[in-house]
Amino acid sequence: MVTDFKHYQSAHCENGVASNLLKHNGLQLSEPMVFGLGSGLMFVYLPFVKVNHAPAFSYRPLPGMIFSRMAKRLGIKIKRVKFSDTKAAEKALDANLQNNIPTGLQVGVYHLTYFPDDYRFHFNAHNLVVYGRENGQYLISDPVSERVTVLTPAELERVRFAKGAFAPKGHMYYPVYIPENFDLKKAIIKSIKITCRDMQAPFPYIGVWGIKHVAGQIRKWPAKLGVKKASHYLAQIVRMQEEIGTGGGGFRFIYAAFLQEAAAILNNPVLHELSLEMTAIGDRWRDFALEASRVYKNRSALPDAYNNLADMLTGIADSEKQFFVKLRKAV
Repeated sequence: MVTDFKHYQSAHCENGVASNLLKHNGLQLSEPMVFGLGSGLMFVYLPFVKVNHAPAFSYRPLPGMIFSRMAKRLGIKIKRVKFSDTKAAEKALDANLQNNIPTGLQVGVYHLTYFPDDYRFHFNAHNLVVYGRENGQYLISDPVSERVTVLTPAELERVRFAKGAFAPKGHMYYPVYIPENFDLKKAIIKSIKITCRDMQAPFPYIGVWGIKHVAGQIRKWPAKLGVKKASHYLAQIVRMQEEIGTGGGGFRFIYAAFLQEAAAILNNPVLHELSLEMTAIGDRWRDFALEASRVYKNRSALPDAYNNLADMLTGIADSEKQFFVKLRKAV
């Protein structure tokens, strides 16, 4: 059971799986276009959800929403199934492969045997494609990997039924209908408006206000939590920004690439200018992550490190607030 599936490496798993599955079915959409059409750019602070004994930070919507939003805006139908029984999940996947249907899976990262040890965290929102079964092993196209790989049935079952927050429960998905015609321009404009709305939401844990709120929390952490716990929380921000599939600064670069494509499709040069501005904001997120890593590794030379990080994050929030006001006006 091997399908004629072409593996493309991408920057992020859900975008990559969506783009690769659609390309396999004849619809050529780039990873940035998938991400932008799915209104994938976000910031969420979840102090009551613990991942690795620290609050959760996400730079994207809930798992699955990017692909679902994009599909809805283009009229694509996606079939999604979850399971309570591992054998039923394996049987359903095998049936798809028998019918030459490459299938997206949501899995846990911690037990992925082909991941380096340093990248194995208890994070259950990773995505990959299974495109065949050969010699007793499943053929895996993980879009964040350079090459395809394999997992045994036992290994795949373990990651499909990982426990904890966002447990995948054997979740599998694949397109079942792609329309011949759709209004791409209309979908782009709508997706941009939704991203602007979400990032400007008047709530303390979401969007630019969420970023400002976290900046305020960082100032308090050393005195409130102690140095050891404050360092752990700080490491969590960086880990979820740069190492776990929630996007962070990298998502800013992907969104900038989306705006470049959108500028050409909509014949709107303002979007091209804004793509450059978003790239600069992404650079600032990366600078923040680098300085934060120095702090929690005790390598920072700054005398007031936590307040300095809070100032950096506040500046990023102000820049993003101005950016999304301009972006909303541009469309």
